[in-house]
Amino acid sequence: MFLFFEEDGTFKVGTVLSQTGNAYQVELVTGRRTKVKGGHVFFSFETPAANQVMALAQEIAAEMDVNFLWEVAPEGEFQFETIAKDYFGESATVVQRVATLLVLHDNPVYFHRKGRGNYRRAPEEILKAALAALEKKRLAEEQRKAWVRQMVDEGTVPEAIAAQAIQLIISPDKNTTAWKALSDAASEKRMPPLRLLLELGAIRSPYRWHVDSFYAEYFPKGKGFPASLSKPTETDWDNLPLANVKAFSIDDSSTTEIDDATSVEYVDGNQIRIGIHIAAPSLGIDRDSDIDRFARSRLSTVYAPGIKTTMLPEDWIKEYSLDIGRAVPCLSLYAVIDRDSLEVRATETHLEKIAVKENIRYDLIEDDFTEEKLLAGTVKHPFAEEITWLWKFAKKCLADREAVRGRPEPLGKVEWSFDLEGEGEDAVIHLKSRRRGSPLDLAVGELMIFANTTWGGWLEEMGVAGIYRSQSMGRVKMSTTPGPHDGMGVPQYAWCTSPLRRYVDLVNQRQLISAVLDREPSYRPSDTDLYTIVSNFTLTYGAYNEFQRKMERYWSLRYIEQEGFKTIEAVVVKGELIRIEGLPFMQRMPGLPELPRGQKILLDILGVDYIDVLLEAKLKQVLDETDVDALDAEEAEMEAQAPAVDDHAQAEPTDSDSSLS
Repeated sequence: MFLFFEEDGTFKVGTVLSQTGNAYQVELVTGRRTKVKGGHVFFSFETPAANQVMALAQEIAAEMDVNFLWEVAPEGEFQFETIAKDYFGESATVVQRVATLLVLHDNPVYFHRKGRGNYRRAPEEILKAALAALEKKRLAEEQRKAWVRQMVDEGTVPEAIAAQAIQLIISPDKNTTAWKALSDAASEKRMPPLRLLLELGAIRSPYRWHVDSFYAEYFPKGKGFPASLSKPTETDWDNLPLANVKAFSIDDSSTTEIDDATSVEYVDGNQIRIGIHIAAPSLGIDRDSDIDRFARSRLSTVYAPGIKTTMLPEDWIKEYSLDIGRAVPCLSLYAVIDRDSLEVRATETHLEKIAVKENIRYDLIEDDFTEEKLLAGTVKHPFAEEITWLWKFAKKCLADREAVRGRPEPLGKVEWSFDLEGEGEDAVIHLKSRRRGSPLDLAVGELMIFANTTWGGWLEEMGVAGIYRSQSMGRVKMSTTPGPHDGMGVPQYAWCTSPLRRYVDLVNQRQLISAVLDREPSYRPSDTDLYTIVSNFTLTYGAYNEFQRKMERYWSLRYIEQEGFKTIEAVVVKGELIRIEGLPFMQRMPGLPELPRGQKILLDILGVDYIDVLLEAKLKQVLDETDVDALDAEEAEMEAQAPAVDDHAQAEPTDSDSSLS
């Protein structure tokens, strides 16, 4: 005797070996033996042979008309044998009954299962919707296969995939036909989807990938500004007093957002008054105004070689930038210092207008402002005397910070950047150098640190909420609570000096102005908006800096190729981490032998990878030179996550306000 039964959701046929009560010992056609409960048995039979039933039933099931079966099925629940008799007649054979059950079971769109062997036909409206969905799925599957073949066999990209190439990589919807086709084609080609899209030309080049993917993710509405944004007016500051100071700014030639200027006055025979004047756009940008909401959505200006996307529209920047020849509102910090000891005797903050006398471009005059010439008093410049005092004061500030840090600030390191001639990836690359700690660099950097430290302390003293940066145990964080910044050697630090370029500075400036005017601050200490700004700024600013580093790495590789280098020198930073000489480029080299920090090495260049921005190289020679002095004391920590072949993470950007750009 044979049994037709269900086991683990599968229909099976077997030969009965024994029966005990309502349970059977059955041998399957595969030879495996199993125990079957009576409740799982549909029926028993004598013929045909067990090993023939399923094959014969599947042949019949393939020829059965499921639409007709649905039409003749009775209303309500029915048993499969009932409809088998309706379809084949009262004398329906074992094979025909099994075939009927297979059809019912394999077509859940037409028939809903209601128990073992029991079914109910789907309502007509539900059936129509289900069939339409199946047809849509079938067409999508055909489309997927066609697109895969087009990409793999023909080497062309379907228009529907090309139109969303960037989005398919940065935020793919893996349920779409386009993604499934791309994923399948990439698997067949044995390459990541990004590289396949580049190979097929859907993404024009690695450069376009790096740039377009960044802007697609962080500027989904585009880089421009809505025409509906409010325009700046002078009504917020035309009644401010005009300061009687001879102010000047020091910036790079490419700087268009001039946030800060300085001044030096002689108070009496033994004191001078240094002014740090910061543009005050917060006077015209009220909290939650349309321009404020837009600036808050961007949070910072984006910088990268050949790329600049400003936080504020051009008309707002022009209105508040400290350009020569016009009176502009400023938040000014004045420090009265002793001419001999350079100790700070008093500080005060004023809201006023400043008429900048000159916009000095440091890259055009830096060679004239050497330490030797400043000490000798031989610099010929209208502001030579003022800059000399700023430099002396900066050296004093630096020494004080170094005493707190417990180690000297590394000075003299040459930092490299790119001056691109032309636009886009075909630009000709020129290297620019800037020596950290040069008199102009030191003067501007230390003045900004002094202002951010002083104003951060004043906010705390006045009980006014602010956003601070602190560092402890090597970890830099932003918060609404002041704390020491061990890396800089200051008791507290609040970004306040770049309100045209950073939203945090704009927020802190609002708070400072409220303290100056003795009015209700824009933000209370418990304001949830402050916490949201801190969180969003930390993530966004980190992403912007990562983009800048990535593009610096890209242009470093392009420069190596442009110059046709076959070998290149590098310095060991720590372990497998190296820094390429003369370029803003760090990378890990797995397998590099253990070498001391600062050891110079020579690399054979094997190739460049513009997609992962990696230099493919191998060690050629360990040179008889070291350059420990050129490495920052914290460089290894800050760049510990510089990418290697299998690691493309980026470290947090350095925490400094010494940039002149």
